[in-house]
Amino acid sequence: MFFDNAGLYQLYELQRASIAPLRIFAHANKHVHSSPLLPWAYTGMGRTLTAGFELLERLTKRYAKPEFGITSTKIDGRDVAVTDEIVHIRPFCQLRHFKRAIKNKDNSPSILLVAPMSGHHATLLRGTVAGLLPHADVYITDWVDAKEVPVFVGKFDLDDYISYLIEFIRFIGKDVHVIAVCQPAVPAYAAVALMSEDGDPCVPRSMTLMGGPIDTRRAPTQVNQLAMHRPLDWFEQHVITRVPGNYPGFMRRVYPGFLQLSGFMQLNLDRHIGEHIKLFQHLVDGDGESAAAHREFYDEYLSVADLPAEFYLQTIDYVFQRQLLPRGQFPFRDRVVHPGAIKKTRLLCIEGERDDISGIGQTKAAIRISTGLPDSKKEYYLQRGVGHYGIFNGRKYREFIVPVIMEHIRRSMK
Repeated sequence: MFFDNAGLYQLYELQRASIAPLRIFAHANKHVHSSPLLPWAYTGMGRTLTAGFELLERLTKRYAKPEFGITSTKIDGRDVAVTDEIVHIRPFCQLRHFKRAIKNKDNSPSILLVAPMSGHHATLLRGTVAGLLPHADVYITDWVDAKEVPVFVGKFDLDDYISYLIEFIRFIGKDVHVIAVCQPAVPAYAAVALMSEDGDPCVPRSMTLMGGPIDTRRAPTQVNQLAMHRPLDWFEQHVITRVPGNYPGFMRRVYPGFLQLSGFMQLNLDRHIGEHIKLFQHLVDGDGESAAAHREFYDEYLSVADLPAEFYLQTIDYVFQRQLLPRGQFPFRDRVVHPGAIKKTRLLCIEGERDDISGIGQTKAAIRISTGLPDSKKEYYLQRGVGHYGIFNGRKYREFIVPVIMEHIRRSMK
């Protein structure tokens, strides 16, 4: 029997409101005990109290959506200004363009970077964008927090997600290159297959899938097993709730971001506890650089968004439980997506050796099901020594993965 679980979000908001005085107290005391005007602030006891109050504040605060903050890049060794602009708006997504003041000497490709709608904001791909900007004109899907979308706008499901991607590809124009990171590998693949079958003149020249769950039967991870071993009704009854009245999306059914975050935190709870203990020690020791790095990471990681219930439940059903895309049964409105329809779009699949979210082989499965593509247009790259986030962020991403992606794109342009 369906249970709406409507009070869950209200209980969460009540809990947040009840600890607000504690957060205000911690915030005020952090600044009092760290004031440069007080000799106390320079003592070991003063630094310890300041560190404790900052930790308490961070554990009780609500993290707002961060900014991308990308204002420049380097092109051919020169510093070039970058303007972050919204160029196309839909109710559940804003298409952002990182417009560079000048372009490369060669013909810069246009890239549509498809960010996940999986609880975190698109800003999680800030490093992905920064790594691509010296080489390409980059657009990104900036998904809107579902609790900010009024219920009268209507639902948003996987069909709508795919329709948005097709619309964005056409908006950017011919010769676009699609890069999908994690969860959107499946809808991005479906969008390209549908456009290919329809002979759409804007079908992408290339598609790069990074750590995506194309076929979750292969090397299932803990995340995959949770989705596979519970019936769909369980998810609807236990994790779907309604947005409370203090948000524009009042009464919209959502999978709230705070539940997604708690699930991710529990997967590596010891690590997260250890990182916060390290923050305390960095503050006591006066290691401002290490403390700033911690703040930067967790300001991003702890900022979450709600997912529309229809989209979330369909993803669980189609992608993780029934694996409809690799079975050739993935539905789109009144059609079925045919992977073999992709005949021109060059395909690159990238996986991380230590990925604990999308196991090795799950993304590579796209190569197997792309029966309409010749082998010469299908590539696979396994990055050694990285986990899921290392595929699209960090030093190895910049030094090894970006060159692989750009070479793949260059080959598709010949």
